[in-house]
Amino acid sequence: MKLLTYLRDGAVRHGRLLGDDRVEEFGDGDLTVWLADPATKPGGAAHDLAGVRVLAPIPRPGKLIGVAANYQEHVTEAGAAPLDRSRLAPRLFLMPPTAVLAPGDAIRLPSVSDQVDWEAELGVVIGRTAKGLKVDDALSAVAGYTVANDVSARSMAYGYERDTGDPAVGFFDWLAGKWLDGFAPFGPYLVTADEVPDPQALDIELRVNGAVKQRGSTKDMIFTVAELVAFAANLMTLHPGDVLMTGTPAGVGASSGEFLSAGDEIHVSIAGLGSLINSVSPRETP
Repeated sequence: MKLLTYLRDGAVRHGRLLGDDRVEEFGDGDLTVWLADPATKPGGAAHDLAGVRVLAPIPRPGKLIGVAANYQEHVTEAGAAPLDRSRLAPRLFLMPPTAVLAPGDAIRLPSVSDQVDWEAELGVVIGRTAKGLKVDDALSAVAGYTVANDVSARSMAYGYERDTGDPAVGFFDWLAGKWLDGFAPFGPYLVTADEVPDPQALDIELRVNGAVKQRGSTKDMIFTVAELVAFAANLMTLHPGDVLMTGTPAGVGASSGEFLSAGDEIHVSIAGLGSLINSVSPRETP
């Protein structure tokens, strides 16, 4: 199933996509309601998709987890040496739920950076409470998959000079560049796990204003979805509605010095999961 969270008549509701232009309503609230009771709920009223406003499938996840450096070619395009997986743990980081942005909404350029970049990613939505998972069992905790864009500010400027010789400055600037409002668009829907037999066999593409910037496949992940979910579940308890963004392939703007500008349109597509489209709006004022 392709499941949606949306606004209809001023209220948040959820349901499943029927064809390309209708949605069958399951009930009130976002898809966390469905995750609590994931049995199919047929028989709801159908509405025109054009008459509702589609939101991110999980508008405010309890945990929004990112993964850094999970594609070898993305690592090397930045000039770094290839990573030795045998001596590496997944590099997880947390983002605030305020980073979530709905499909179709505009990414607002922030006042603190003039180097805003794109990162096409596979999003994973957790479907049950999980702790201490083994890799072989990890996909059983996944409710479904979605298309995501880990928008990233590659430089940060706060209006005063800082000691950039301190290595911690670079790390925390990188991390803060992931935290800005609206920097984690995902959607437009959640495709249930039963319709994605192999999450490591999905083609990913990102276009800016129609020009291809990224083209890759989840088969090239350093750590698989199952390994990432299991690793995360051994650090923290995962809950239904938590979202894991699994890293980006090569082709980010930082590798070429090209960054997003007001008026740009970003189109991210993943095979079988649909397309996520967001525009870019002018810089916010401090």
